Amino acid sequence: MQKKISILFVCLGNICRSPMAEGIFNTIIAREGVDHRFEVDSAGLLNFHQDEMADSRMRLHAHNRGYELVTRSRQILKNDLNRFDWILVMDEQNYEGLHRMTTDPSQFAKIHRITDFCVNKKAAHVPDPYYGGDQGFEDVIDLLEDACEGLLTELKKVL
Repeated sequence: MQKKISILFVCLGNICRSPMAEGIFNTIIAREGVDHRFEVDSAGLLNFHQDEMADSRMRLHAHNRGYELVTRSRQILKNDLNRFDWILVMDEQNYEGLHRMTTDPSQFAKIHRITDFCVNKKAAHVPDPYYGGDQGFEDVIDLLEDACEGLLTELKKVL
């Protein structure tokens, strides 16, 4: 039996961007018939929303695009840095925060910016839609769809 590739998506509070990335990536790998090869989760850098569902606006926009966000928010744990093979962050604040948590180079090497995997869109980060309007949520979904497709293309090289 082959080892599953474990992926953790991380944003600040785990109620908008990272659960959306988790939902999109799970949908893509199910569509491609490779979901059995992955373990996918999401977490927040902070515990502001511990055990809450994703933001209701994010869930609405996700649902309208065919995604269901069902996980509950959790804070990243130090053990996650060892447990997961790939850790994908949404912005520079997440990137720096996780780097401060690392204790060895192998952990550091697992942390990547999700936007580095965008194919059609160009962005340095996935903006936090929490304090914005509807378009912000739609823009996040657009960026994450592109990035998650690019991520799977990269990971297929090691499947």
